[in-house]
Amino acid sequence: MTRRLEPEERIKELSGASVPFKFDVHAMIFSENAPETENLLHNYFRNKSLNKVNERKEFFRITLDEIANAVEKIAEETKSVSKPEIRFTKIAEAEEFYKTQAIERGETQAPQSTYTPSWDDDEYEQN
Repeated sequence: MTRRLEPEERIKELSGASVPFKFDVHAMIFSENAPETENLLHNYFRNKSLNKVNERKEFFRITLDEIANAVEKIAEETKSVSKPEIRFTKIAEAEEFYKTQAIERGETQAPQSTYTPSWDDDEYEQN
């Protein structure tokens, strides 16, 4: 969650030394009450938390479809999120990750990124 006008700034901060690769953005959810929306998402996925001891570690074992469904329910329940303000993409650049995999496979030339950001409606079909 961020209150910044440029959410990518927050992503850069979160992609620091404490994680092995830069984060890719798979969803942009604009909310009238972002802290409430974030809290509801955390509660919704609490049983899928990776760290069962420290709840401040906000990593979950979930799919994009699960997130989309939860956001849809939250949008209906709270009215703080409207459907036009929910955007998902299943395409991820993951450049460092893919280059690392290539190196581990012994490839001498890491693949070039062909990533093109996309937030098309038909890319992610809501249920």
